[in-house]
Amino acid sequence: MDTIPAIALGALLVLLIGGAAGLSTGKPEFLGHPKGLFILFFAEMWERFSYYGMRALLIFYLTKHWLFGDGQANLVYGAYTSLVYITPVLGGYLADRYLGQRKAVLFGALILTAGHCLMAFEGTGGQGDPTINIFWLALSCIVVGSGFLKANISVIVGQLYPLTDTRRDAAYTIFYVGVNVGAAIGTVLAGWLGEAYGWKYGFGAAGVGMLLGAVVFIFGRPFLLGHGEPPHALAKKAEWSLYGIGLASIAVIWALVQYQSVIQNLLIVAGIALLGYVLYSAFKLDKHARDRIFAILFLISLNPVFWGLFEQAGGSLNLYTDRFVDRQGVEASLFQAINPIYIVLLGPLFAWLWVWLGKRRLEPSAPAKFGLALAQVGLSFLVFVWGAKSVGMAAMTPVFFVFAIYFLQTTGELCLSPVGLSAMNRLAPKHLASLIMGAWFYMSAVGNFVAGKIGEATGGHDGEMTKEATLSVYNSIGWWTVGIAVVVLAVSPFVTRLMHLDTLKDEEPAPTDDRPEEGLRAGQGAPA
Repeated sequence: MDTIPAIALGALLVLLIGGAAGLSTGKPEFLGHPKGLFILFFAEMWERFSYYGMRALLIFYLTKHWLFGDGQANLVYGAYTSLVYITPVLGGYLADRYLGQRKAVLFGALILTAGHCLMAFEGTGGQGDPTINIFWLALSCIVVGSGFLKANISVIVGQLYPLTDTRRDAAYTIFYVGVNVGAAIGTVLAGWLGEAYGWKYGFGAAGVGMLLGAVVFIFGRPFLLGHGEPPHALAKKAEWSLYGIGLASIAVIWALVQYQSVIQNLLIVAGIALLGYVLYSAFKLDKHARDRIFAILFLISLNPVFWGLFEQAGGSLNLYTDRFVDRQGVEASLFQAINPIYIVLLGPLFAWLWVWLGKRRLEPSAPAKFGLALAQVGLSFLVFVWGAKSVGMAAMTPVFFVFAIYFLQTTGELCLSPVGLSAMNRLAPKHLASLIMGAWFYMSAVGNFVAGKIGEATGGHDGEMTKEATLSVYNSIGWWTVGIAVVVLAVSPFVTRLMHLDTLKDEEPAPTDDRPEEGLRAGQGAPA
């Protein structure tokens, strides 16, 4: 076995053994946090193992197996990843109103497992192979499954903590480390298996990972202390009708993922509708709660800018690494593990940093952190362009600059993504919690579609990537994003005032049935 995959497998075993040992203790907390956080950590770790394992291979699968041109492959990639982030709006709404977050997560996990397993059917290749329809079906299952799982598992994290608990940002950062442990290991193992032994082995490994995530979530239910349950009793017939809606939506996604132009119009129409609904809901709230919704909308609006650049990683930057970087014999897909490895290494440092600065009243506000994130992701592309040009256009780009671009993108990501998850959960009214989280992922969907359009532009007029065209595009998006970051930093004090953090307070618990031990007894008898 190659050294890098062997290290990844060893790290996975150590992590699982350590986590099991920590959760088996009789204490209610582990490492200063509720044990439920680590159940969610492991469940999401396996989900990200499957998603990022597949993501590392997808652009190569499209260009080398299904024989799409570079520009079209980037567009398909962007359409697929954008749909992954659109569907949490529906999944969040159904969880808020009917299913509860726990049932929605479990249903999503099962559909995701089916989707990843379908990816193992590769056929003979080429767009004329009818097996490509199974490929579209697999992508559709992954999209719908993510819709039920993605936003809702993040909401449960927030439910484990009071709104005024200073551990919340640190908790989301720990959760984010779990996301990226799975991403790193999944990228290495699935990428290595896919490129070295065949696509079906890489995608099959992703399917196994998702199944393990579902198992962890099912058996870890007692540690959730009754959180994430349905808001009211739901008849079995109504519950199964909702599951039927989820399964029927797979057919809709099957069509959308093949016709990317429709997705662009869908994003516009759905975005206007979502904005209208959120504003309508906001004006029924008191002034402080309404102002917090406005702050949420400002933060959410920055998502497309950040993720439009960041998601070049799985698309155009992945292809660039394969063709124009001196990789020294390492498979291109393995470079997708750099970002999650950085997250795992730097995540605890950032979690500690925010707490340390917070105790000294020096912690930047959430809007200021977003401005810093945009500055770093913009700068990452400028550094990469400078590095590529410094050795001459005819030479292969030194691999150091691949590590450099991912480093700056990672530090930017740690200033935006876990902070954004925490802010959405903290600022949103309880009855809109999952919908707001879904809106957060919706705007990430817009960013992913923008990423596909940017990637398409790197293909030039004939649809095939060139080094010159790619670096020109990277230079433009880098400068534009740095400029936007300066504006965000300038207005961040005003947005922070809209958050009214001084008046946030937790809701009074109900006099009965909400105590952890009673919630556990009630929860253990409920249907899964």
